[in-house]
Amino acid sequence: MALMIHSGSAEHMEGAVGVACSSNGFLAKSVRFIGRAAHAGMAPEQGINALKAAQLALGAIDAQRDTFRDQDCVRVHPILTKGGDLVNIVPAEARLETYVRARTNEAMLDAAAKVDRALKGAAMAMGCQVEIQTVPGYLPLRNDPLLTQVFRGNADQLFGQAACRDLPHSGGSTDAGDLSQVMPVLHPMMTGASGAAHSIQWHIADPDAGYLAPAKALAMMAIDLLWDDGALARRVVAEHRPALSKAAYLRQQEAIFNTELFTAT
Repeated sequence: MALMIHSGSAEHMEGAVGVACSSNGFLAKSVRFIGRAAHAGMAPEQGINALKAAQLALGAIDAQRDTFRDQDCVRVHPILTKGGDLVNIVPAEARLETYVRARTNEAMLDAAAKVDRALKGAAMAMGCQVEIQTVPGYLPLRNDPLLTQVFRGNADQLFGQAACRDLPHSGGSTDAGDLSQVMPVLHPMMTGASGAAHSIQWHIADPDAGYLAPAKALAMMAIDLLWDDGALARRVVAEHRPALSKAAYLRQQEAIFNTELFTAT
C-alpha cells in the first residue's frame, strides 16, 4: 500500500484536512503542424501556414467542450509552444502541447479521440500535415475507503473531532493515481501553504500545518497499520479490490503510447 499527504492552500480548501474520493487522470499530447515556408510579403500563396492550422485546432478543441459530460470532469488545456521562425516567413512549423484530463479512463480516451479529430480537421483545412505524439500521464486516483477511515481517526486526534472534511472530486492529477489502480492508496490533503497552486507565489506559510502535522499523521498511520503484527494492514490488503491487475495496467499504458503523422489529402 502507499500513503502520502498533499499540501494545500488555506485559501482554496475548507478546513485543515480533507480527503477526496477521487481525482482526474490524464494523457499528454505533443503536436507538430508541418506546412511550407514562403515569403509572407512577396509570395504568401506559395506557403502553407502551419500557425493558422494550429489556431484552427485550438478553436476546434474549444468547440468540443460542450460535448464533454459534466460528471466526467474533462479538462483539455492546450498551449502554443511554437508559432513560426521569422516574422516575414509563412510559418512552416507550429507546435502545441496539451493534457487531456478526465475522471475515468473511458472519458479520458473519448476526449482524446475528439482532440485528435480536431487536430486532423485543422490540418485538412489548411492542407498541411500534423504529427500527434501521445503518451500516458497519470491514471485517476481512487482513495481506499478503509485507509480513509483510519486516517480520519488520526486526523480527529490531531485537529479535533470531525475535522477531516469530505473534499470534492479534484480536476488535478497525481502519480498516486497509477498506484491506486493496482494497490490500496491514500492521498489526503492538508493546509499549510499559501498562494495559487503551481504558481511561483505558492509556499508553506504555516510550518506546523505544512510540515509537522503531515509527518505526525503519517507516523500515526504507520503505527496503526503495523500494530499487532500488521493486523490492520493485512485487513486493508485483503479487503481492497484493485481496478486493474499489474499486467492490465501495463497493457493499458502501452496502448496509449502512439505517434501518428496525418497528411491532408
